[in-house]
Amino acid sequence: MFRILIFLALAFLVAACTGKPALEDAHLSDRKLDLEVFFAGKSKAYGQFQDVFGTVRRRFEVDITGTWDGSRLKLVEDFVYEDGSTEQRIWTLTKTGPDSWTGTAPGVIGTASGQERGDTFNWQYTIDLPVPDGTLRVTFDDWMWLLSEDRLLNRAYMKRFGVDIGEVIITFEKL
Repeated sequence: MFRILIFLALAFLVAACTGKPALEDAHLSDRKLDLEVFFAGKSKAYGQFQDVFGTVRRRFEVDITGTWDGSRLKLVEDFVYEDGSTEQRIWTLTKTGPDSWTGTAPGVIGTASGQERGDTFNWQYTIDLPVPDGTLRVTFDDWMWLLSEDRLLNRAYMKRFGVDIGEVIITFEKL
């Protein structure tokens, strides 16, 4: 039993030391990500959740409808999971500066905040995430990169009680 605990402690320590993106990282393109432009209208996303060991635990597709009114971006996200279950999340994002955002959605604790820089957007929030047997309170460090005018890559690092528990990888396609 002691060996298992040591192994788990070391595994979590190694996972906590892995590199993560930063807004100061060099940009690989001259593209400019504007959330209100990319998400206005319809888009489709495909994603999966992987635990800290890399095991894929859940896959999903999302139909997204975005409306921009000049200061707020409303995103209606309709999730369909591999097991057939569904979920709807409605985000209301408010542009608070040339490259800064805040946002709310049901289940989000407090207010999410984010920053755009070049082709990158970083978004951080805590949410009570629906899972098959209830909810799980997790913190997201959510990163998006504009790959082309109609394609966005999203990698979100998830923590619970300050410990990495996995990540979500999503590709968005503007329709």
